[in-house]
Amino acid sequence: MNKTVNINLAGISFHVDEDAFGKLSRYLDAIRRSLKHDEGSEEIMQDIEARIAELFSEKVEGSTQVITLKMLDDVIEIMGQPEDYEVDDEIFEDVPPHSKADEKARGTSRRKQLFRDLDDKYISGVSSGIGHFLGIDAIWIRLLWVLLVVAGFGSPILVYILFWILVPPALTTSDKLKMTGEPVNISNIERKFKEGFDNVADRVKNVDYDKYGNKVKTGASNFFDSLGEVIVVLFKIFAKLIGVLIIIVSLTTIIGLVIGFFTLGSIDFWGNTEIAEKIAMVDTTNAPIWLMALLVFFVVGIPFFALFVLGLKLLISNLKSMSSTLKISLIVIWALSLIGLTILGIKQATEQGYDGNYIEEQALALNTGDTLHLSMRADKQFSYKVGRSSGLELKYNQDNKRVIYSNDISINIKSTKDSTGKIVIEKTAQGNNNLDAKKRAEAIDYRFTINNDNLILDGFFTTNTANKYRDQQIEITVYLPEGTILYSEENTNSYYGYNSDFKELSNWDNDAHYYSVLKNKFECLDCQEKEEILQENDSLETIHLEKASDTVEAIQNKTWEEQVQEDLGND
Repeated sequence: MNKTVNINLAGISFHVDEDAFGKLSRYLDAIRRSLKHDEGSEEIMQDIEARIAELFSEKVEGSTQVITLKMLDDVIEIMGQPEDYEVDDEIFEDVPPHSKADEKARGTSRRKQLFRDLDDKYISGVSSGIGHFLGIDAIWIRLLWVLLVVAGFGSPILVYILFWILVPPALTTSDKLKMTGEPVNISNIERKFKEGFDNVADRVKNVDYDKYGNKVKTGASNFFDSLGEVIVVLFKIFAKLIGVLIIIVSLTTIIGLVIGFFTLGSIDFWGNTEIAEKIAMVDTTNAPIWLMALLVFFVVGIPFFALFVLGLKLLISNLKSMSSTLKISLIVIWALSLIGLTILGIKQATEQGYDGNYIEEQALALNTGDTLHLSMRADKQFSYKVGRSSGLELKYNQDNKRVIYSNDISINIKSTKDSTGKIVIEKTAQGNNNLDAKKRAEAIDYRFTINNDNLILDGFFTTNTANKYRDQQIEITVYLPEGTILYSEENTNSYYGYNSDFKELSNWDNDAHYYSVLKNKFECLDCQEKEEILQENDSLETIHLEKASDTVEAIQNKTWEEQVQEDLGND
């Protein structure tokens, strides 16, 4: 059984194994001899002992646990091996120390080695370690990671994790000197200790050792302290991840806004392009496109720029804050841009806030018992076929001028008790007041032809581009006397109003039909015949299929001898 020694290190009491005590004594004596000619050597030794005491306290789990040789080796590994102090044999042999000049002479310059710098880390110290290796500030490495993550859609995160796993951390003094490429000599080690222990010494001197000793004696306190540290670390990592996510989202948005601004903002300088024309048809403010793009850029971009700065602060705690002048300027620009967009938005909304209509009416020379042929007409300069569709578009007319073109026409068929029929064409549009909307509706160019018992309607309408897109539409109502016959061409079926009973009737097979106009309803005169013909065709096809199936079955049922006899008889 090994004896134990009770020691007091930096005001804290520890039970140390006898072998470990001997090695610790020789280790401290070797360091003390190497520092005895330096100014402030006693303060440095106090800081070193305080650090060793702190490491011992982290390793023991209770007040009665003994510091073993293995624990001491672990602490020496962190503090630095004896050779780091250029006292290779002094830890075991009491020989005169080398002079300081000799120690400096023995220190040689080393090449930089890649380590993770845990003293300047935000996640794992990869960026600061690469910064030391390349000789540049770590902030540029961190910004480069962010840009690579944005450009590579997250794939560089895997590279970072590989660095985290494969690159060792700089734990010992030698590692830190190798990381910066400095010679490993007593002068640099002393400087490193002074730099590294400035904050540690203050913290150790301000420690309530009695209170700390009581914590060491209580295993539960250590457990909860460790748990609290783990939670704090997790929160820090979570905050870093949130910062990375904020930077990615905000930077992507800002880049998209810049591209959008230069794309849309330069349309005005390209001339009369099709994109500019379509935007002009929708825009009612008559504001330059570049101005609207600039206002949107400021209103959306400034908040995302603020988010970008916030993300950087989550990653870089010592990031310099923006000046008050810059903050106030950005807030003023954002507020003015928001006000400008609000004014333009209100003007855009009021330009389409009112509905107006213009009605045309013409009688049809049609009496009870007559037949009316209804069809739609196309104009080959626009399209060879017509069919109803919503929306407006720009096309060239026969004079090679731009016009607004649309197929947004609906047809309603209604019965009337009058002896003659009529056609009512209602044109509708929007405007900034009722009169303006009515004028835009009246400006719609629509034509139809009545030739004896033929009613030919245009399947489209046009209007001048000066009227812009104002939801122009046409609704046509054809009133037919009760007892008349309507022959509807198949190209009219798509135009019948969606809320009309005639729509459902005409959609039976999307074909041309004769309809009888009755009181408040319509009757298809040839739908039944076509249905019977279809059923008859289906029956004939079924009979043919059954006969063919019977023939195949009969052939399959013939024996081989019957087939041979039949073939010989045919020969």
